Amino acid sequence: MTTILTRASFRLQFFLGFLACAGLLAYAIYLQLHDGLEPCNLCIFQRVAFAALGLVFLLGALHGPKRPGGRRAYGAVALIASLAGISVAGRHVWVQMQPPGMTSCGAPLSFMRETMGTWDVVRKVMTATGNCGDVDWTFLGLSMPAWSLVWFVLLAIWAGYAAFRRR
Repeated sequence: MTTILTRASFRLQFFLGFLACAGLLAYAIYLQLHDGLEPCNLCIFQRVAFAALGLVFLLGALHGPKRPGGRRAYGAVALIASLAGISVAGRHVWVQMQPPGMTSCGAPLSFMRETMGTWDVVRKVMTATGNCGDVDWTFLGLSMPAWSLVWFVLLAIWAGYAAFRRR
């Protein structure tokens, strides 16, 4: 017996991936604007990764390639975006697991962009030198970066399943 998800088209599966990314970004923005949770630099990079992944999902859903090679190409790009998000979220979780005061994120991202080159900004943010170690929000015992990590892994699996399964 087949389920709806196994019978769902590539377009529908990628559109659902897009909706998940859009929902996660919308919730992060809601928490920022409504509850006053200011994102750190690693949070910003996680949002960029969710936006990139969502864009890949949306483009794949709109295009809806018929050939397996086209679906696999979208799947590969989605997996790359997911892996970027996994690496940033994983780093953020690691930073939060360190003793208080041992790590931070550094200067605001806008200041770093004005004073450094792109790769220097990326390197600086990934070394976690500001408030990335603070845990301001939890759900079921997991911090927001931990939930981001969970979602990046789930969306990577979803993209891989949608793109590489036999039809």
